[in-house]
Amino acid sequence: MKHQGLIIGATVAALSLSLSACDTLKLGQMKGQTTTTHVELSKNNYKVIKTGAKGASTHGFKLLGIIPFGGPDYAEAKEKLYSSVGQPLTGKAIGLANQTEEWSEKSYILFSIPTVTLQADVIEFTDSNSK
Repeated sequence: MKHQGLIIGATVAALSLSLSACDTLKLGQMKGQTTTTHVELSKNNYKVIKTGAKGASTHGFKLLGIIPFGGPDYAEAKEKLYSSVGQPLTGKAIGLANQTEEWSEKSYILFSIPTVTLQADVIEFTDSNSK
């Protein structure tokens, strides 16, 4: 009888832990902070540097698919996206167009591995008055 009470207590504790609301901390993601600017891409004031540039970050894991231990780094994914261009971007007026963000997980029996993947077209703004 004593063992049955212990099993019920452990089951209740496990259920309460698994049903509690947990949110994975997404490092590098800026929530509530936005910088907006207006540019017109319909004019001949830009050139495409690279289409389909990609960057991904895979860090941390989720135990049993629900208990997070770290997570993918959004800033690292963006850094890898810029390095995938294959040329120095320092000092250039660049922007990202058609950016997509994909969060995915590879699931295994006891854990899962989260990944964030960014993809965008990298463009450089040019001075349309100098032509």
